[in-house]
Amino acid sequence: MLKVYYAEKGAGKTKRIIEQANKHRESAKGNVVFIDDNKNYSREIHYQIRFIDASEYQIADPQTFFGFICGIAAQDFDLEALYIDGFLKIVKQDLSTLDDFFVNLEKFCKKFNIDIMISVSGKGAAPEFLQPYLIA
Repeated sequence: MLKVYYAEKGAGKTKRIIEQANKHRESAKGNVVFIDDNKNYSREIHYQIRFIDASEYQIADPQTFFGFICGIAAQDFDLEALYIDGFLKIVKQDLSTLDDFFVNLEKFCKKFNIDIMISVSGKGAAPEFLQPYLIA
């Protein structure tokens, strides 16, 4: 399952995704990973959730990030959920160009039975391609 929190900067997306990750950990049978674009919120993530600061891994574009996610899943067959905050800062690309990325990520989720939740900052309505993934 692929889900996206979409809202303007400052709307509480980070707080919400952290709360969701910590809550998920309580009932998780597998591993939970939280990826952020910096370490600012690492102390708010429960210690049993693997925290990854993506800024340490030279991710330059969406393709590199997709490979990064695949690598995480490849080394952890017990990966149950992946939470991603600061998505656009990580992929360094305009949201309007990421339609294929989300299509491929959804296929990845289904193939490996991994839940992925992403926070995306944006103004106005979300692009049409994000509509199937949006959560209120």
